Amino acid sequence: MRLGIKGKQVVYVTSVVAGVVVVLSLMHLARLARVSLEESESRAELLANAILHRARDVAAASADPTEPLRRDPGLRAILESSLYETTVTYAALVDAQGFAVAHADPTREGLPLSGAENINTLLARSSIAQLLTIYSDQGRNFEFRQPLLRGDVEFGSIRIGVSTLLIRSSLNGSLGPAIVTALIALTVAVVVAMLSAQLLLRPIHVIRSGLTRLGRGELDVRLDLDQHDEFGELGAFFNKVSAQLSADRSQMAGQVAHLESAVEHLEDAVAIVSPKGRLLFANPALRALLPGAAAGVALGDLIAGEHSLRRLVEQTLANRQSRGPISAAFSAEGGEQGERLIQTHPVNDARGDLVGVMLIVRNVEYLSQVQSTVRYSRKLAALGRLSAGVAHEVKNPLNAMMIHLELLRQQVQPRVAVGERRAGAPAAQGATSSALAAVAPQVDAGDAIAHVDVIAAEIRRLDQVVQGFLKFTRPEDLKLQPVPLSALLDEVVPIIRPDANRTRVELVVHCHGSIEVNGDPAMLRQAFLNLSLNACQAMPDGGTLTIRCDRARGGRVAVTFADTGIGIPPEHLDRIFDLYFTSKHGGSGIGLSMVYRTIQMHDGEIEVQSIPGQGTTFKVLLPEARTL
Repeated sequence: MRLGIKGKQVVYVTSVVAGVVVVLSLMHLARLARVSLEESESRAELLANAILHRARDVAAASADPTEPLRRDPGLRAILESSLYETTVTYAALVDAQGFAVAHADPTREGLPLSGAENINTLLARSSIAQLLTIYSDQGRNFEFRQPLLRGDVEFGSIRIGVSTLLIRSSLNGSLGPAIVTALIALTVAVVVAMLSAQLLLRPIHVIRSGLTRLGRGELDVRLDLDQHDEFGELGAFFNKVSAQLSADRSQMAGQVAHLESAVEHLEDAVAIVSPKGRLLFANPALRALLPGAAAGVALGDLIAGEHSLRRLVEQTLANRQSRGPISAAFSAEGGEQGERLIQTHPVNDARGDLVGVMLIVRNVEYLSQVQSTVRYSRKLAALGRLSAGVAHEVKNPLNAMMIHLELLRQQVQPRVAVGERRAGAPAAQGATSSALAAVAPQVDAGDAIAHVDVIAAEIRRLDQVVQGFLKFTRPEDLKLQPVPLSALLDEVVPIIRPDANRTRVELVVHCHGSIEVNGDPAMLRQAFLNLSLNACQAMPDGGTLTIRCDRARGGRVAVTFADTGIGIPPEHLDRIFDLYFTSKHGGSGIGLSMVYRTIQMHDGEIEVQSIPGQGTTFKVLLPEARTL
């Protein structure tokens, strides 16, 4: 079955779109598979930690820990609750010989527990390997393991089973929207390809019809081309040539001269080739493309025999049918170079005899630019869909962490109270209290609750970061108000101080007085926090981070973050604000992009200066708040 240009264009465009959709869908599914595995590993770790805490308390007061572990109802409840996890198949306590001491399925207690592969080995594989493992026919179980220690001696382990079949089931639920999106994309691609092909080919059909009528001897043939482009100009010139031919058909040379005059300013290269393969005329565009083209010159002397232009002319001379358009490359010495669209049409006289071939060579390099823009737009649309999916998957473990933090708060307070009562017990109970202290040391209630509050606050901040990631493509309206910089930095410094102390970084803040900027407090706090944390990470061996606020020219305020770290290589300075560009191991490449966008949304500027080995300085310029 022979496909025309329209059919080929539809097939090509649809194939490209289908390939892109399939690749992006596989990448998205592989990403979802990795996120599901990491989420399953995190949930298994949380469950193992809960079992570990309970097991320590139960085993502390007995010389043989296995029997109390088997009988403890609280531990039994935790093990049975594991069956409500979406990807967990079992949870068990195993002694040093590999026998199940306590199991979510009581019938398997006392039996040897066959060891499955550690889930960390699966997480260490590539995304494609993980996807293939999850979608293997038989499915597999992987384990998360946590050792049980009594002092420095391991007397057993906690094993949490994770099933790839259950993970596959959860992934299959997300394939529906992806398939619908792919079908919509393919449908739109087919429709757009058909419409574009119809629009591109219509002028050629009109020109061909006009030439056919002119060849049959009709006088004053006019083409109805109202397009404001090269085809429209060609149609106008054709109408002029038709009028000239109708006035004097006996003088072919004169008609060729008139045709050359009509098309000399046309951007498309146009020529008339005689049945013997010689040029009757060539417009300036063709002479620029093929130096040496002139009336009487053989086409074979201008271009090689295997070139598409020559073959197209020879085919039209042989079968008297229009050919093209086809794409061909031109690289003639001294002439213009690049990709062109070639079309040929037979020119017949009133008796139907072939008198020549009309050759049209059109520059279509701009079409590649349009295609590049379309591909870039598709990538941006895919990025938006991926952003929403990632944010959704991140929020699930955040919610679980908040729930378990609240459970941890409820567990810490009673245990601390029990510890205080045991500390005041009679001397006869001293030995027991000492043994318990060796396993579970005294906990300060205020410090424990404070740590829980800090973790909860940081989880809420991480949730705000996820929301900020979505705002990168769908920013919310700014809530502008006067923001005191001193108070804003007082909120940022306590958050970054633990990281600074860990890497021996000295924090120096110079922001006194009543300097205020006009901005959104939450967005500016996140931007300053990102800049400060980046500066601390750039000083792994210690250093000084100096944050300074000063008034600048033009009614602006300059906030400077200067570190004495490793610096930024010169070749990276122009790309540090690009989305997903990062030079740090494990970095996401989002932080500085969000900072740059935040400053832009505040009608501000950000400048960076860096010397490798000496440090980096970021200067943020923001509009100063005006008081009435």
